[in-house]
Amino acid sequence: MKHLIIGAGPAGLAAAKAFKQAGIAFEVVEAQADIGGQWLYGGPASAVYASTHLISSKGTTAFADLAMDENLPAYPRHDQVQSYLRAFARHFDLYPQIRLNTEARSVSRQRDGWQVSFSDGSSALYAGLVIANGHLSDPNIPAIPGQFSGHLLHSKAYKTADIFAGKRVLIVGAGNTGCDIVVDAVHRAKSVAWSLRGGNHFVPKFFAGRPADAGNHNKRFVLPRPLRSLLHEAVLRILVGPPERFGLPKPKHRLYDRTPIVNSLVLQHLGQGDVSLRKPIERFAGELVFFQDGSAEAFDLVLLATGYRISFPFIDTALLNWREPAPHLHLNIFPPGDTGLYVCGLLEGAGIGWQGRMLQAEAIAAYIAARDKPAGAALRRQIDKFCAAPRPADSGEHGIFVDFHAYRRKLGKVIAGLK
Repeated sequence: MKHLIIGAGPAGLAAAKAFKQAGIAFEVVEAQADIGGQWLYGGPASAVYASTHLISSKGTTAFADLAMDENLPAYPRHDQVQSYLRAFARHFDLYPQIRLNTEARSVSRQRDGWQVSFSDGSSALYAGLVIANGHLSDPNIPAIPGQFSGHLLHSKAYKTADIFAGKRVLIVGAGNTGCDIVVDAVHRAKSVAWSLRGGNHFVPKFFAGRPADAGNHNKRFVLPRPLRSLLHEAVLRILVGPPERFGLPKPKHRLYDRTPIVNSLVLQHLGQGDVSLRKPIERFAGELVFFQDGSAEAFDLVLLATGYRISFPFIDTALLNWREPAPHLHLNIFPPGDTGLYVCGLLEGAGIGWQGRMLQAEAIAAYIAARDKPAGAALRRQIDKFCAAPRPADSGEHGIFVDFHAYRRKLGKVIAGLK
């Protein structure tokens, strides 16, 4: 029987390529009209907006066996990224194994495999299942008391800055998306306020004319994460300045304990007075927004850049060893029990790139090939031990954070041990 890969974004494409090269029979189903996942701008599952660019440079993002075009900018725009992913699928001849416009509606574990029902009314039995459809599909909308009479939307619904024209705008959230949208709004809105609840570290995209993240890769000697954080934080305080000098909250975490903000423009607009900071929201009352410091202000539009909940509605979460807010998986891939269920792409952390997804996919393929061998049994014991233990304290607020240096090394060792 074949294995089924759900999703044809970067993680799904990585799994398809790894399975094809390993000689594992498979097919891919993708709910949208083309491959690309989040990068298919305008697709129903996409959270990409018109101004979206990569926040990691093309050299650190691309798959290792297909570089992005040297003529592309260092941080390509979303349509250039989508073109690259299409080129990747063509280069490795993956399109024939991909069923587009086909959504996996439900999956159930059977004695001899996985029964999957699809949106076209069909169903089939598979030897194994790779969930690779991402975790940016279920908007996290905070419960805010009261009613807002203006336009209230989540960043997933945001596409172009036209919606801000002439309006009093409040952006909520201090992740990379929130910062991007603040910059978009400045150029069209009557006024822009920014509400945030916590601090973060800000990293420039360029250092000495080169992508700033390039220096973090391809190092023979890698400092432990705590030392790396302290060293690079000191550099950032010189290059960028402490966030609190711009009126932002001081970060309570070390630089590499969360994904940093890769955006210098938002700091520039803060420094120029184009953006005003606000405390977290307490409640709505018509056009008024009340904040936790007791202040209130009228707005025409409130945009919630408040992230996403991890959810896979087509599967019983118990099968994924779910521990809120996410599955508890060995290497973010393997649930307990030898069921033929795997996850690819469920991770966050600056620097992991798509090659990190490829290493995940290669680990899955290597395990399937060694499943009945001593090496496969040894990994299975590690998986079950990890999944029975508490979630590591350094896995971040969403439970899926990894340090890319350590994570890639671990995956490399697992793959080597299975061969």
